[in-house]
Amino acid sequence: MRISVPATSANLGPGFDTLGLAISLHNQVSIKPSKFHSVSLKGEGSNNPVLKDNNMFIAIFNDFYHNLSQKKRHFRFEFSNEIPLSRGLGSSSAVIVSAIASAYAIEGIKIEKEKLLNLALAYESHPDNITPAVMGGFNVATVHENEVKFIKKDMPRSVKAIVVIPNRPMSTQLSRKALPFKYSKEDTIFNISHSSLLTAAFINEDWEMLRNASLDKIHQKYRMKQMPELFDVQKTALKHGALMSTLSGSGSTLFSIALNEDAKRIESELHKRFPHFRVLTRGFDNDGVVIKD
Repeated sequence: MRISVPATSANLGPGFDTLGLAISLHNQVSIKPSKFHSVSLKGEGSNNPVLKDNNMFIAIFNDFYHNLSQKKRHFRFEFSNEIPLSRGLGSSSAVIVSAIASAYAIEGIKIEKEKLLNLALAYESHPDNITPAVMGGFNVATVHENEVKFIKKDMPRSVKAIVVIPNRPMSTQLSRKALPFKYSKEDTIFNISHSSLLTAAFINEDWEMLRNASLDKIHQKYRMKQMPELFDVQKTALKHGALMSTLSGSGSTLFSIALNEDAKRIESELHKRFPHFRVLTRGFDNDGVVIKD
């Protein structure tokens, strides 16, 4: 059996810990019965031997599998990763979601996506990454009484994601420590209003509204100061026609949206301006986690 989970971009500017969407950049894992435990790893993270020995996927998979089956079996895990590690593209959420889904699938137990999402919440307390990883598309999500409440909107093919991936990570833990302990009423209202407008813009596909609606006063500038060149990346993307450009999650990736006809030009300009960073253009994923026999 094989599991595929998309990359995600969370926050999207003002939607701190609330808004997220899925990008067509995937981690896949193939699981086969085996006489002994074995792991192979291709793509992102394959040059990190620690991931084979201290693999979060296998730890979560084993917890769920043993609870579901009460059996001892060995498997061969073959990972093929496209999602960069520790770059704000939801690599941890992809691991959590795929590990839980795999444990159920290998036992032949059908799991509804809503249940999968809420099981993942135990490992990732913020729903902005895990929700699009499970559901795909654009999602508005919150947690109420330990349950994720969300609304999903499929993303059209008329727009593309452009991600600029720096050559070094930004720690989520340190990134959160950089944030203020208190915010002014004015900044709080600013973010509530812009997050609401951004949500409406996505739902209505009002792409021209994104640039203003995606402005933020809560977290981006504090986090981006850790890697000041990100301000220039953002400015360059917007200058050359991006509809919006925001820090992806807690960074270090910068995420932009562009109309199809503008995406390649913007990607080319970003390549020229930041040759030491990776620049990728991708469509959006509306399926989320997919299990294939």
